[in-house]
Amino acid sequence: MKLNDLTIGKKGKIKKINLPLPIKNRLLDLGLIEENVITCTLISPFEDPKAYKINDTLIALRNKEAKEIEVEKIND
Repeated sequence: MKLNDLTIGKKGKIKKINLPLPIKNRLLDLGLIEENVITCTLISPFEDPKAYKINDTLIALRNKEAKEIEVEKIND
């Protein structure tokens, strides 16, 4: 599934980032590393962008970028 498919409170394990290298490197710097767990925490009124928590850091990603990040859903 894609990162943008996560709803509030749902978690996923990052599997692959399919973005251009400069953007991918920036996301890696923020902690979006394969096998890390990411949680959708907030969704804006128009559903773009969404906020995600990873390693005690809250980041906002537009759906355009989140669609390029593959995650494995984690059942709580």
